[in-house]
Order: sequence, then C-alpha cells, then structure tokens
Amino acid sequence: MIERYYDAVPRTAARVEDFGPLSLFVREGTGWPYYARPALGHEGPAVTAEDVRRVLARQRELGLPEAFEWVAEHDPLLRAAVEEAGLTVHAHPLLVLGPQDEQDEQGEQQSTDGPDGVSVRVLAADDPALAEALAVPHLAFGEPGTGVGNAGPAELAVRTEALRADGTAERLAERITAGQTVVAAAFGDGTALCAGQHNPVGEVTEVAGVGTLPSARRRGLGQAVTAALVAHARANGVRTVFLSAADEDVARIYRRAGFRPFATALIAEPADEAH
Repeated sequence: MIERYYDAVPRTAARVEDFGPLSLFVREGTGWPYYARPALGHEGPAVTAEDVRRVLARQRELGLPEAFEWVAEHDPLLRAAVEEAGLTVHAHPLLVLGPQDEQDEQGEQQSTDGPDGVSVRVLAADDPALAEALAVPHLAFGEPGTGVGNAGPAELAVRTEALRADGTAERLAERITAGQTVVAAAFGDGTALCAGQHNPVGEVTEVAGVGTLPSARRRGLGQAVTAALVAHARANGVRTVFLSAADEDVARIYRRAGFRPFATALIAEPADEAH
C-alpha cells in the first residue's frame, strides 16, 4: 500500500523515466524536484550499482538533485548498490495510524485546538494566510532540531513574500483546489506559528512538512497541527495515515500522538550534500 502511494504521488506533477528496476520522477515545470526510487512491481534482478549510476548520470544531465528514496524493509538490497555508487544514505523512522487505530482516536477525542489561545485550522486555496503557512516549514527545516531557535516573525515575513513572488504559493493553492494537498496551520496573534500538509491518494495519505517557527517551538504546536491533519484525513475517508520523522527525537513526539513505528525511510544523496 505504501509503495503504491509513493509511486502515485509524484505522478501528479512529474513524468516518469524508466530505468528498468528504477523509476526517475522528473518535475514538469517549477516546484519540488523529485527523486528516483524502485520501480513499482519490478520482479527482475536486484538493482546494481551500475543501475544507480545510470540514473545519476541522467539526473546530472537534467540538472536534478542526485537523490534516491525508498523503504528499507521493502527493498533491503538497494542500500548496498546505492552506497557502492557513491551516495550517502540517511535513515528516517516511518510511523503509521492504520484503520485499527481509528477507534482509539475517537475514544481519546483528540482536540485540534492549539495551546495557549493558539488556533488551528485547515486552509482553503484562497486563504490569505496560505503563503505564510507555507513559509513556516521552510524556516523550520533551515534550523533543524526540536529546540527553540532564532527565526521569528521578521524572517517569516521575508520568506512569505519570496514564496508569493516565485509562484510557490500559487502552485500550492492549485494543488489544494485539485484535492491533492491539504494544509493546516496554527496561528497566534495573527501569525502562522506552525504548519504542515497531508497529500491524499485514495484511502492513504502522508503527513508531510510539519514545521514550527523556530522561535515558537516547545509549545506543542506540531502535535496540534498533526492532529488537525489526521482529523481532516479521517473525516474525508482516509484509512491509513503515515509520516516520516527526521530522527528518533521527532519520532517520539509523533508516538505521543498515537503513531506507531512500522518501517524505515531511506534517503540517499551525494556525500558532500549529507546533513
């Protein structure tokens, strides 16, 4: 189920180039540059380092990031081929809320209200705060970790205008209108403090890009936004909600929200780009 999801999501904005046991997703137009991953349903020989090098050469030819993503437990032999080809692999916990968890969620009656007077809402495509909500995770991922950071409202205003100017906010609005992305954000004193999204495909969705403005961390905002996204997904027929955490510290936060570990996401990139 998760493999089908990972194959389906990029197809809404990318073309697929076939490299036998590997598929390369190539972004059509501007926006998030996609990656290569195992071809869905491939049953032939295992991926070799030479297969990986062919894809890397094509990514370089197209000016794309040299990036691969896959689920470790589903393709356990790929890591060796990717590392032999010279890439560095990072592991990220995958966590899930499945159909069997729905009753527990209802029993707990999880609130989607934020703490300390913070309000949490799902944003429509024409919401004036959409660009600001999109800007928050950009700043959050620029200062990784869970501790209180430096970026605050001033930096948020600058990043918001940049995302409006380059068309990123407009493209996100188009995805919301098409039902491909749902955005939720937490607001305090009229400012977006935390935001994230889920991207539904049938009865499966991934919660992604949840980030808190670094200066507003340690207030439970990420958990509140995640709860709002899960509630929206459940209300719209989604049975399986999953996400990947940056590391075990972040995974612990999601486990407190009811998510269960179920696999490991692997991301490969050149060593000089390793985090």
